[in-house]
Amino acid sequence: MEIITKKYPYNNYQDNERTVCSLKEIEKRKIVEHNDLITSVAKMDKTPLKIFELAVSCIDTENLPKDNTIYLSKEELFTFFKVDDSNKHSRFKEAIEKMQKTAYFEIKEVKGKGYKMTSIVPIPTVSWTDYDDKVMIRFNQDIMPYLIELKEKFTQYALSDIMELNSKYSIILYKWLSMNYNQYEHYSAKGGRREEQVEAYRNPSISIQELRTMTDTIKTYKKFSMFEIRVLKESLAEINAHTHFKVSYEKVKAGRSIDSIVFHIEKKRMADDNSYKLGDKDYQADKKQKSRNEADLLKQAMESKYTRLLSEN
Repeated sequence: MEIITKKYPYNNYQDNERTVCSLKEIEKRKIVEHNDLITSVAKMDKTPLKIFELAVSCIDTENLPKDNTIYLSKEELFTFFKVDDSNKHSRFKEAIEKMQKTAYFEIKEVKGKGYKMTSIVPIPTVSWTDYDDKVMIRFNQDIMPYLIELKEKFTQYALSDIMELNSKYSIILYKWLSMNYNQYEHYSAKGGRREEQVEAYRNPSISIQELRTMTDTIKTYKKFSMFEIRVLKESLAEINAHTHFKVSYEKVKAGRSIDSIVFHIEKKRMADDNSYKLGDKDYQADKKQKSRNEADLLKQAMESKYTRLLSEN
């Protein structure tokens, strides 16, 4: 069964070519991607990966971009990457060239009795001038099905979280953790899974082989000690410091070797974020009790007032 529609109606596109993504809305901007893209192998370093994530955040699935094209500004890109040195324009050019020449996704999808492998250069066309602030980004039409019309098996996460991550491994791991935690929140609220299945989403397990494949480290950090430092410890330090998650992990052995990793994900309670309350059973119970108490007090006040009026008459 097809998870997402592979073709989409071009008559849904609007003439929004002049639209520029504004980083003033960074705190509320979300990224939505299909899970197959999140578990794919990103054959690129952090800079093209972050440019791709920023560009995806500008896609409005209710108002699809004409010709798969969105617009950013150079200043927004520099702000996103916190670049303010005199070489920023040449560095931007180098990043774009690298993204178009060497950056691609290897997407693995279940098809029939096996897998279908697809390599996609996500952004083949980028256009800008030396006298204008605007940057045109055109997505590959083959990547679009993983970014729009997502009916199921998709993940949403905050662009502001991605902005603060400075390692390719941090970004990849954060997206995978978000994918699992989103499912935990969904099934906790909607049901449809046994309790142990729901808890498994909050404490997801992944084999070392799968984790190496996803992070493209099959041939690097061959000693587990180095792999653990670069891919696990450093990434989780960034994720814990800069995102909505607090994550720990434990190593699972098979014989003498480390076979898999179990992550334990908690969502931080942000001072300005009440979204966690939707799935917080204690919070909901307290809220209901508070409502009942307020109702009882109101009832008592009304009864007292009614009794007083009767006595006066």
